[in-house]
Amino acid sequence: MSTYLNSIKKQFEYYKDLGERTFHQVTDEGLFWQYNQESNSIATIVKHLHGNMMSRWTDFLTSDGEKEWRNRDQEFECDFQSREELLALWNEGWECLFNAIEPLTESDMNKVIYIRNMGHSIDEAINRQLAHYPYHIGQIVFLGKMLQNENWESLSIPKGTSMAYNKEKFSKPKTRKHFTEDL
Repeated sequence: MSTYLNSIKKQFEYYKDLGERTFHQVTDEGLFWQYNQESNSIATIVKHLHGNMMSRWTDFLTSDGEKEWRNRDQEFECDFQSREELLALWNEGWECLFNAIEPLTESDMNKVIYIRNMGHSIDEAINRQLAHYPYHIGQIVFLGKMLQNENWESLSIPKGTSMAYNKEKFSKPKTRKHFTEDL
């Protein structure tokens, strides 16, 4: 199980990094840009992720993951206008998550936690968030690509370089490690 816990920590770190590498490429104005009224800006998505993370990971093992103090609807109203506020929310949410998963042990995996009164095993609860956060971080990256257009710096294998990338990977001996260790 420690392999699972180590893997999920690396996965969460990877997606956090993708978001941060996108923020780095986008202008301050771009962080708040909306395609239309029904769409979310990068900043709004960050605010929602923050609210979700604070709710799900605060007292992770001892209280329902949907906290009474959470106002999910308000998360979709962007009421701040600076990169610094965005980064503060982003970092606070991730800190809450990592503080909750860091002390987990194999014996914790037998526990049941609740989200909106629905019981989840610990791995189910973690996997639920490991699907939810990349969904939104993918939106952040997509918005970043739209905003940057031809100035976008790829966060993975750039277009047209797959064959060279694979050739380099297959030129090395087989190894067992998490894929993020090569990034």
